[in-house]
Order: sequence, then C-alpha cells, then structure tokens
Amino acid sequence: MKIVCISDTHSLQHKMTIPDGDLLIHAGDISSRGKIEEVEMFNEWMGALPHRHKVMIAGNHDFFFEKYPKQVKRVITNIEYLNDSGTTIEGLKIWGSPVQPWFYDWAFNRKRGQDIRKHWDLIPTETDILITHGPPYGILDQTIRGEKVGCEDLTDIVQNRVKPRLHVFGHIHEAYGQEQIGETLYVNASMVDLAYRPVREAIVLEL
Repeated sequence: MKIVCISDTHSLQHKMTIPDGDLLIHAGDISSRGKIEEVEMFNEWMGALPHRHKVMIAGNHDFFFEKYPKQVKRVITNIEYLNDSGTTIEGLKIWGSPVQPWFYDWAFNRKRGQDIRKHWDLIPTETDILITHGPPYGILDQTIRGEKVGCEDLTDIVQNRVKPRLHVFGHIHEAYGQEQIGETLYVNASMVDLAYRPVREAIVLEL
C-alpha cells in the first residue's frame, strides 16, 4: 500500500501539491485558528484529492474539533476523522489521537503523566499505524532551541507495548523527517517550516 503522510497544513493547502497514493494520512493542524470556515475549506480540499482512503486527526490549532465535537461529522465528510479511536483499512489497523503534552493554551492539551497516559493506554496493542499530533519523546521532537519536547509516556507505550509498523505525527515543524527504530518507522510529516512557510513535501512510503 502506498501511504502519503502529511501534517500541519495550517489552511495553506492551496499552496501544496500532494502526490497520489492508496492512503492519505493527515496528523493534525489542518487550520490556523480552528475556525469553521477553515475546516470547511479543508474538507472541500480533501474531496478533490484522489486517494482511495483518507484518515485524519486534529491538532492543537484545531479548536473546532475540541469545542464542537458533535458537529464534526456534519462538516468533515471527505476524510475519516479519528479521536482516540480506530479504523481498519485494507487489513491495516489504524489508531488516532489528537492530544499532546500541555502547550500554552492550545487545543487538546493534556498534562504530562497520568492525564495524558490514559489516552495512550487506549491504543490497541495490535495497531499497525498510529497517528498522533505530537511526537514521542526523543524522536523527531527537537525544537530550534535544541529542546526535546515529545511525550515520554507515548515513547514508552509505542516502544514497549504497541510497536506499530508506522507512527505518523507532526506538531514540531522543524523536526520534519523520518526515522526507523526497531520495528517502527517514525514520520514527522509537518508540511510547513518554523515560519509557517509551506516548503516541505509529503512523505510517501510503502507499507
């Protein structure tokens, strides 16, 4: 299966070219400030893309998804939305969660420790593809200041229990890239750089 990974498009999708594939994964921050108009434009864009399967989660900018969860199904019609939930596509078991360690006053913030770990505990052990907005600690999570800001509990769960074949995330724009560790390929698919310029390419892989 050809998988196309993107994240952090921040309402700049009109400036991006997304290659075709079997499965498109968006790891959150579809918008700039989470306004309904931005979400509607994103959904329209998704409808125009040719991928047979499309899956997304929200990110810390996507306030609409946190504030109005009952309206999401009405607005998001062209891509499957996951929120601490899963789906199966062509035999691949996929799980998605939008939460990340507390980051100013953005959406889907959780305190480190038990508050966030209870979300990671929901991830089924047999997950093939994991989608989170924020990275695990120590893996494609280093900021421009040299700090590693990923989630320690997520690293523990991913490496010691779940061991997915693919873990897709974004959030830390400057840490874009991919890294194979053990059984898992980690992908930070942020499409914009630190200055929110849409200069990155989608990460395409075969699974």
